[in-house]
Amino acid sequence: MSHQLVFQLSGTCNSYPWGRVGKESLAAQLCEKTPGTGFEIKDDQPYSEMWFGDYPDFPARKLDTGELLRDVLERHKEELLGKKVIEEFDGQLPFLPKILSIAKALPLQIHPNKDLASKLHQKDPSNFTDPNHKPEIALALGKFEVFAGFKPLSQIEPLFKLQPLRQFVPAQQQQQQQQGEAQAQWSDKTLREVTRNLLKADLDTVKQVQTALSQVPRAQLGDDAAYILDLLPRLQDQYGPEDAGSLVALLCMNFLVFGAGDAIYVPADGIHAYLSGDIVECMARSNNVLNTGFCPPADRNSADLFADALTFKEAHSRADVCLPSRPAEKSATGRTVAYRPPMSEFDMLKTDLGAGESERLAPSEGPGILIVTAGKGVLAAEGLDFQLKEGFIFYVAPGVSVEYKSMHGLQVHMAVV
Repeated sequence: MSHQLVFQLSGTCNSYPWGRVGKESLAAQLCEKTPGTGFEIKDDQPYSEMWFGDYPDFPARKLDTGELLRDVLERHKEELLGKKVIEEFDGQLPFLPKILSIAKALPLQIHPNKDLASKLHQKDPSNFTDPNHKPEIALALGKFEVFAGFKPLSQIEPLFKLQPLRQFVPAQQQQQQQQGEAQAQWSDKTLREVTRNLLKADLDTVKQVQTALSQVPRAQLGDDAAYILDLLPRLQDQYGPEDAGSLVALLCMNFLVFGAGDAIYVPADGIHAYLSGDIVECMARSNNVLNTGFCPPADRNSADLFADALTFKEAHSRADVCLPSRPAEKSATGRTVAYRPPMSEFDMLKTDLGAGESERLAPSEGPGILIVTAGKGVLAAEGLDFQLKEGFIFYVAPGVSVEYKSMHGLQVHMAVV
């Protein structure tokens, strides 16, 4: 018996403390607009994410029946997942899409690569719930602030010549600098050890260093680093002056401010911490994470494990973390752009229609999941018309072309294999 190839989903909203509160949360607004779920926003509760994949933590459901998407896909793999996903991705939906609404910094984190994730999953399956990697993209729906990747070493090294920060530089490096030796120049190995030392510092030391850093004259930091003095009080207000995450983020990482339509790519083992904004996020099918800052000490993973896992490939400039859009090859009218991370699990398509415009997208080898992030319209597929409104989510099977039409304007984001 054949199954519907296009059908509406409901997502699941969660309430991590870094989320926006009540109706300020776009994730909650979009979740509430899904019909028939009974989800109601509480004014005093933070709402951080809406998930709408088949991962078990916060699963999507088929809207008309209430069935878990995972169960529907399991029963109809060939039709709903397709040959490519069955053969290359173990017959599971290979991506996990979300809406995030961020009021304060997420934990300073990395997502372990496949090798480390497999080892952690075997050793501690309750905390590392799968053996997969988790590279991800984040696509801004408005102003989006983020710490991602490391600054160029040439921008980091001068900061650690400041008196309160010298203690974190490896002793051998300090000695070489004092003697003026050529090999004293920083390397990625130096940065790894400095990051480790910052994260392993005791709470009193971190507090003292943050106080001293706040008193450094702006001119001494220079134009490239003066923003540190503006962001430090904000991070202290969120997580206190004893959180080493503030030092790692401000001293070592790129601070980026994006507008709507801008995107970043975070590779496996890539250091990052989202700071504020509403985003569409999509990642490989995993929920593995190592946290070491912007969270209570009891919630932090091993600083040594974190530092050892850090990657430095393509991680030393703003350009390395930005993910530009390009015209989507599947687009018939040119109103869709594609964000194509250097991984095989998914692309993200963004379609923007003005009043009276339409778009047709050619079919894909694998499945797609779309969400309406603005406006309203109609989705035409498989000879049927489906109403599109903000917050509506649809599953699209492999081999199915879709057409969007809108009388007043429409924006759709679609993750697709």
